[in-house]
Amino acid sequence: MEDFIKDQILPILKYVPFHWAASYVKKTSNAEVERNRRKAGGFIKGICHPTEDFEQIKGAGIRWNRADIPFPFEKDGFVRQGYLDWKEKMRRYAAGGIKIMAVTPYPRDYIDAGIDPRLPENEARVREIAVFMLTDLKELIGAVQITNEMGIPRFVLPLTMKEACRFIGIQLAAMHPHKGDILLGYNSAGPQADQHYQMRPWLKYCDYIGIDIYIGCFAPVGNSLYMYDLMLRYLWSMTNKPIILCEFGYISGGAPKTPEEKKAILQRYGVNSEAEARANIKEVFEKLNPTMQAAIKSQASGDWGDFLFNIDYRNHFYSELPKGYVLKKHPHTPEGQAGFYREIFPRLAKLPFLLGAFVYCYKDSDRCYVCGQPDCPTETRWGIVTLEDEEKPSYYALRETLATIE
Repeated sequence: MEDFIKDQILPILKYVPFHWAASYVKKTSNAEVERNRRKAGGFIKGICHPTEDFEQIKGAGIRWNRADIPFPFEKDGFVRQGYLDWKEKMRRYAAGGIKIMAVTPYPRDYIDAGIDPRLPENEARVREIAVFMLTDLKELIGAVQITNEMGIPRFVLPLTMKEACRFIGIQLAAMHPHKGDILLGYNSAGPQADQHYQMRPWLKYCDYIGIDIYIGCFAPVGNSLYMYDLMLRYLWSMTNKPIILCEFGYISGGAPKTPEEKKAILQRYGVNSEAEARANIKEVFEKLNPTMQAAIKSQASGDWGDFLFNIDYRNHFYSELPKGYVLKKHPHTPEGQAGFYREIFPRLAKLPFLLGAFVYCYKDSDRCYVCGQPDCPTETRWGIVTLEDEEKPSYYALRETLATIE
């Protein structure tokens, strides 16, 4: 809870009130918003991680795919086959009538390739790779997002926020002269006010600023749809740039675990309580699945027990959505997820500075990528279609609401 308050709630209290109030006295539209909306072909109706069933995708009213670019080069400089395969896949989306927002690789991808972006001598290579990706994909893509959610430790580490902002900025500056009608920008996970303030020298290269918002899923506070209005207005006023909601969504399953259920989970690892687990953390660690072990090794900055039972990871450990992690009118059920989309999109469409939004995500997952467990709802039940590609109630809710947005 302490990390959530520090990283999300305090920035809102510090920065949002002024910018939210200012947003109401600003002009409701400006030339940059209208120009970039025309480049996008109207309000962006997007989704993350779709299948290649293009007719099913378009049947929901979706017209954009937000996709991650694999790192393009081997250490010896040759273009990776995985990148070429991904490019051909994007070509199929484009041919199927789906526009593409391409998300560039993470800092760790550069480090793994022997290019540490923290070192000044590597900046030229980072810029070269940015220009390569833009020019090589130019005929296929409509927008670029420079990396993703630099406020999230598992994405930004080992960079600091200052280093991450420079990593984003030098790529924006390098791409800008070559972009044509492609929209350039970056995103943040939630408000991340300090990130946006540090990005001020680079905003002149941005066509939009992105934000990812997940209300009612990751914390027991602030769970009102009004938070979307608050955060989006704050970001628009702070940056004076058009805004894209780069990720948002609602989980279609998950509930609190009872004390008895939690104890049973602890007993899988040979302990009866969290205190006992902390006292025997190395023995517990050895019984965790490989995904959990890797997360602890790469992300825990101190005591492993603190990491395992903090406000974020404990939900994964117990495979639960605790009490309060929900929107009042929309339970975490397939019908509740559909109701969320029916209510949120009309609100978003009224914001004159918003270029569009990307739903997360298209299809349910067979296991949580954060903890590796198939029954963890946090990263398995976001889809608008099931694992079997069957359309959920949220699919039809999107079809209904997106049809009303120009």
